Amino acid sequence: MSLRNSEAVKLAIPSKGRLREPVLALLERAGVKVLYREEERLLASPTTRSEVQAVFMRPEDIPMLVEVGAADLGITGYDFIVEREADVEEILDLKVGAAEIVLAVPQISKVEKLENLPDGARIATRYINLTRRFLEERLPNRRFRILQISGAAEIMPMLGVADAIVDVSSTGVTLKAHGLKVLEVLLKTSARMIANKQLPEGKRRTIEELKLMLDGVVQAGGKKMVMMNVPDRCLKEVLEVIPSMSGPTIARVESKEPMWEVYAVMREEEVYDVILEAKKRGAKDLVILEVEKIIP
Repeated sequence: MSLRNSEAVKLAIPSKGRLREPVLALLERAGVKVLYREEERLLASPTTRSEVQAVFMRPEDIPMLVEVGAADLGITGYDFIVEREADVEEILDLKVGAAEIVLAVPQISKVEKLENLPDGARIATRYINLTRRFLEERLPNRRFRILQISGAAEIMPMLGVADAIVDVSSTGVTLKAHGLKVLEVLLKTSARMIANKQLPEGKRRTIEELKLMLDGVVQAGGKKMVMMNVPDRCLKEVLEVIPSMSGPTIARVESKEPMWEVYAVMREEEVYDVILEAKKRGAKDLVILEVEKIIP
């Protein structure tokens, strides 16, 4: 039964940044479409599920807002959860928005490893807490000036503001374009679904249902469904090359020649070799399909 709007789960979604579109796309694939996603100035929107209401927040604020109950549920980067030291329940790693939080210095710098970072070096970052904890652990006898900025960390060494930066990097291209090299990876991050720890049972059930559907989408990532017809005379040989999660599914085909339909879910990188080998062993009418969700 649908919840009244006042009882709907408030789901915090990034209002901007690199996670916004991947998160919206993932939710839609799970069956929860944000209805007014194109209206960037809106602070809230209904979804196709009446028990889930979307609210748009800055990704760095989502951990704190979920912790205090302003949102019941949130999706944001693991880096922001760690940075804010949020006391929240981590529900699911959504496997999108993968990146690294790195410490980088100018390529022309003589500093080639973290241990050579000089005492008193200026480090520009928006990850104040994460950076401080990392440096205190790795270089406890050194003192550094950590300069808080809100963005554009890559330009700070070029402007003479900082000797190093700590920032998010997805591909490393932006760092190289600004003449920077990575000394250390502080943290690996991706989008995580988090929840307030004090939720009533009704909302907890809604969150568990949403987790199930989102996890189904995550598990389907990089998977393909392969279907083929296999003559009975070569079934054994074909099955020897078919990988599958729990074993291939086989069904008899009504045809003049004894025939079986064989289908299996496999990793995308396996499909090329499986198709070629199965074809050599007698399989025919091969079909490759996208997998939308895998619900265990």
